[in-house]
Formats: sequence, structure tokens, C-alpha cells
Amino acid sequence: MDLVIRKLTENDFAQWKALWIDYLDFYVSEVTDEVTQTTFKRLLAEDEPMYCLVAEHQGALIGLVHFICHRSTWTTGDYCYLQDLFVSASGRKQGTGRALIAAVSTAAAALNCSKVYWMTRENNYRARTLYDQVATKTDFIQYRVAQSS
Repeated sequence: MDLVIRKLTENDFAQWKALWIDYLDFYVSEVTDEVTQTTFKRLLAEDEPMYCLVAEHQGALIGLVHFICHRSTWTTGDYCYLQDLFVSASGRKQGTGRALIAAVSTAAAALNCSKVYWMTRENNYRARTLYDQVATKTDFIQYRVAQSS
């Protein structure tokens, strides 16, 4: 597959939004249009620690990955949280997800991050097959306290 991994651009909004909506649907989730618009603006802003890379095949976006760099009390370098990874049905089983993860790893190294990490649902078996090949599963459990905002 002739795949290009590149930074998100302002002209990508319609295709990015379609992938974003499909990703949210996969996780049976919704966000407001305000959140979608704000997220897109943040992903493009030079002064934000949020980033987006997209996978493009023959002019069409077939995948996206969002990642956030943040400080850590355990290292001098930042950590890189791979927050969202989604590949459209047409891009699956083509190495697209693997290429996006590798591109995040490269970007994180350039940003002096000491680690890249992410979470997924336990029953996301298709993705976990790839994740088990490219990363180490930890024994941490996530807890949440809901906040209003």
C-alpha cells in the first residue's frame, strides 16, 4: 500500500472529522460539536502539546492518531500519551496502525519524550493483537473521578 504518514493540516478537517466520528462510534461515545471544533484547533496549534498524524492513501485519509506530551515526576523528559488511534476499514490489515504508532514513537523521540504509552479496552482484541507486537502490556489499572466540565 502506498501510505503517507503526515501532520494534520487545516484542509484535512472534513476527512479528519469523518474518521473522528467513526472512532467515537467505535467506542460508543459522543462529544459535542464544540469539543470537536476545539480539538481540531488544538491539534493544529503550535503552542499546544497535542498533536495529530494522519495516514493518507491516494489522497484519502484512512487513519489518525492523536498524542499528547506531558511532564512526568519520574523523568526529566516528557511522556507521550497516545490518546486516540483509528484506522478506517479500508486501511486495516495493511500496516496502517503499525505505521501510525511508529510515527508517534519517532515524533516522541524528537520531542525528547522518555516513553510512549496508551490504553485500550480489554475487549479490543483486534487492536491488542497489534499492540502486543509493538509494546509491552503493563499491569496498571485505570481509576477515574468524574469532574464537571
